[in-house]
Order: sequence, then C-alpha cells, then structure tokens
Amino acid sequence: MPITLHFAQVLRSACLCRGVRLDVPLAGRLMALCGLAVVLGLASGAAPAAAQGKLEAQYEATLAGIPVGKGAWNIDIQDDVFSAAAAGGTTGLLKSFTGGSGTGASQGRVVGGALVATGYQASTTTQKKTEEIRITLDKGNVKDFAILPEPPVDPDRIVVTEAHRRGVWDPMTASLLRVPGTGDPVSQDACHSSAPVFDGRMRYELKLDFKRMETVKAEKGYKGPVVVCAIYFVPIAGYIPDRPVIKYLAAQRNMEIAFAPIAGTRILVPFWLKVPTPLGPAMLEATSFITAPQPPRVAKTQ
Repeated sequence: MPITLHFAQVLRSACLCRGVRLDVPLAGRLMALCGLAVVLGLASGAAPAAAQGKLEAQYEATLAGIPVGKGAWNIDIQDDVFSAAAAGGTTGLLKSFTGGSGTGASQGRVVGGALVATGYQASTTTQKKTEEIRITLDKGNVKDFAILPEPPVDPDRIVVTEAHRRGVWDPMTASLLRVPGTGDPVSQDACHSSAPVFDGRMRYELKLDFKRMETVKAEKGYKGPVVVCAIYFVPIAGYIPDRPVIKYLAAQRNMEIAFAPIAGTRILVPFWLKVPTPLGPAMLEATSFITAPQPPRVAKTQ
C-alpha cells in the first residue's frame, strides 16, 4: 500500500547495508503485505452492524528512531459504500539517495457490515521509474489487473495462477480489520485471523496472533486502547524463492502491528507497525489519528 512506500525505503536501506538487494517496487509490496494488515470475519455470517465512520490520519516512519518518511491515510465508510486513499514519501537523509513517493486508493461496497472491494489502484515513483498497478475485483475474485509498464518475465518467479486470484483481498482493503459481533472490537479476538492477499504481482497470506493490549496517544486525535498482534507473512506465488528479503520476512517472528478503531464502525486500522531490521527497528506510527462516526444517510423524498 502506498502509505508504506517510505517504510519500504527503510527496509531497502537496511537490507542494502547488509548486502541484500531489495528493489523498491518489491519493497513497497512487502511492506503492504507485512504492514497494513488483515481482514477478519468478512464471511463469518455475523449479524450486520452499523458501519459509518471516517478517519483522517498522518503517519511517520522511523529507522532506529530517525525519521525517514511521512504519509497520510483517509478512509470514509458509509452505510453502503466505502473508499480509502493514501499517499506517502521519503524524507530527510533517506530522500537524498533513495527518494520515492506513492499514492493509492481502493473503493467498494459495504455488504452486511463487510467491506467488499471493487477496485484498487496504486502508483509508486522512485528516482529510476514510475509503476502503476490496477486491480478490478468482483466478490473477492480478480476480474482484471495490470502493471504499467509491464514488467519483464522472470523464469525464476513462481507463477500466479487463476486459482490464486480467487477469494482474495487487495492490499488496501486488506488493511481494514473488521471484527464481527457486538462486544468491544478492540480485543484479543481481533488477532485470531488470516487473509489471502493479491497485490497485482504477488499472492501471499497474512496471519495474526494476539500478543497484548496497550494504550496509545497520538499527537493529535485518538487516545485509547489498541490491540497488538504478531503478524506473519507466508508467500504463495508471484515471488522469486531465492530472494533474501522473501526468506527474511517469511522467517520473521518479531513483527508487530497495533490496531485502533474507526469511530462508529467495527473496523480497526493500523496505528503502528514495527519490523526488525539489521539497522534497528523500523516503525510506522500514527502522529495524527482523527476519527468520528457519521450518521446514516437519509433517503431523499419527493
């Protein structure tokens, strides 16, 4: 997801310092997959719940405590439709030698309280090139997708089949964690989850396990509880098995992500994400997290 492009640059720099090549587009996808995380219970059969809320958030990325990037994320959930848009880029010293920026968006319908995406678009720009990804979905199945410019065929890459593109989520919608039921959504139950994701090139699974509860306070906006989950990455297809970064992330057991609620909904979104790197912890954290419920729209009358 593009809000994590600057965070991807953090991983890229950390890996380069250890002699591991990590291209920026792959880094962006990996941070989308290991970062802004997982949908829960969309097919659980839970009773529909009111889901009207809005989030305007700002994030900062750091490496070993040093600021290296910033991003913004806006989410609007109505009673029958939703949209999400993000943008981010590197800052400071990191920008001077691995400058990059990105934007992205997803949109779709709200069905029984669940978010059902119909489209996803992302664009990343580095010092060397710009890449665009577009995905069209229908009830979790990929109808069409494209990467522009079209990447060269790599014979070492595990082929993504048509079956791999069924029953999946795009990276943006997969970052919105829905917790069914009627109790407090910010609970350990939110972390009992896994989700299949297709980002236009790679098919992978994200798995969560509960770790602990914490209280957070943004510089502006939200102050309250978050649920902290361990997050695990399982590559399925669309990747090159010998890539060191794939092996590194798949082997990681210390990645953590904290979820906070969108007011008026049962949707949780990442408040912070922490990934260990050879240079120290890479962290993406909300500095501003402003959320409010929205009243249901009133039907127009003649």
